[in-house]
Amino acid sequence: MKQARKILIMVLLLTMVAAARKRDPLTEAETDQLREYAMEPQKRLKLYVKFAETRLLAIEQLRSDPKAADGRGKKIHDLLEDFTAILDEINDNLDTYEGRPLNKDDRKDFHKGLKEVIEANEKFDLKLRTLKDAENSEPLAKKEAADYQFVLADAQDAIKSSSEMAREYLNQKDNDAEGPKKKN
Repeated sequence: MKQARKILIMVLLLTMVAAARKRDPLTEAETDQLREYAMEPQKRLKLYVKFAETRLLAIEQLRSDPKAADGRGKKIHDLLEDFTAILDEINDNLDTYEGRPLNKDDRKDFHKGLKEVIEANEKFDLKLRTLKDAENSEPLAKKEAADYQFVLADAQDAIKSSSEMAREYLNQKDNDAEGPKKKN
């Protein structure tokens, strides 16, 4: 019985430690900016896109700085995790605003935000493919990729999912704007 309690306590402690390690992908300043635009879908989406772009720019800077070679694979891993978490937030926001009744102006802004998400995802996809391709052409990148190859695949999947969702909602909006079709 005492052994079972000890095991239970160990499992609970390990769970708490693991939960404590989970990082927030956003800085406090970024979180404050999002709070400011909680009710403005297009501005909020634009911020998320900017934050995701910042993570990819940081990866590019890491890769181009020879002084940052120590632990670079792990740093890229963490930035890719943050990038993916931000894309997940974009998807959550798309779902939230899609389900919310919006006035005509807000609906137009949301429509614009969907287009911005799609355009950004195309750029993000290109940057991630470039990172993936570096594994084949750069020996150091191939070695570092062992640290981030799985999160890179997750990030690419997140881009695909985000793009599909935004396109679906955009097409839905286009169909709604046309109104009911007349039969001849």
